[in-house]
Amino acid sequence: MASRGSIRLALVIGLLAWEPAIAQELGNSADGARLFKRECSSCHHVGAGARNRVGPQLNGVFGRRAGSIEGFKYSKSITRMGQDGLEWHLETLDAYLTNPKSLVSGTRMNYRGIAETEDRSAIMAYLREWSDNPRDIPEADPTASKAEVDLDPSILGIKGDREYGEYLSSECTTCHQSDGSDKGIPSITNWPAADFVVAMHAYKRKLRPHPVMQMMAGRLSEEEIAALAAYFEEVQ
Repeated sequence: MASRGSIRLALVIGLLAWEPAIAQELGNSADGARLFKRECSSCHHVGAGARNRVGPQLNGVFGRRAGSIEGFKYSKSITRMGQDGLEWHLETLDAYLTNPKSLVSGTRMNYRGIAETEDRSAIMAYLREWSDNPRDIPEADPTASKAEVDLDPSILGIKGDREYGEYLSSECTTCHQSDGSDKGIPSITNWPAADFVVAMHAYKRKLRPHPVMQMMAGRLSEEEIAALAAYFEEVQ
């Protein structure tokens, strides 16, 4: 007898089959690179030095089973779909880029989706380059996320006190959901600590345009930001 998981996945693939088939020819990779930078790069890395951020790195995504990068903390929904057999190919990636929650209803990916077929096809062409022709992908620079704001390496090197971060977190969780859900506001649960630190310092220096976050970050010391980063990186 088929498992519930295999039945659920079969239903998903069956529903996808009702949609118009995407073109066999992928789009323009150069256009895809520009679109990826605009639409995806705040959460995902791809290419040389790619590493996990808020979302998993996307090198080799074609043919990869969903939720399978070791060490990355996926949502329960995407992990379950991967266990049921969901893999990333043209059809499934196209459906996910169209509307992530239509394919994986419980995903933490807080993204509206891409309506234009041509744009999705271009992004997939760009991603395909880093699946079919991965080239030499070196280890990521541990301070690669400094691109957003020029931080002294000593700031990123501060070891945050997780327990103190939990104490401080009550102000964050008045808006952000501690369970990782995104009810009208982006999730900060399980962010890599370096990304959290960079983002908070970007608000602190008013490089990110959000007045409330600028005010909140402006109140925090470097040690307090590091403590919050340590807490939210591993919060369950």
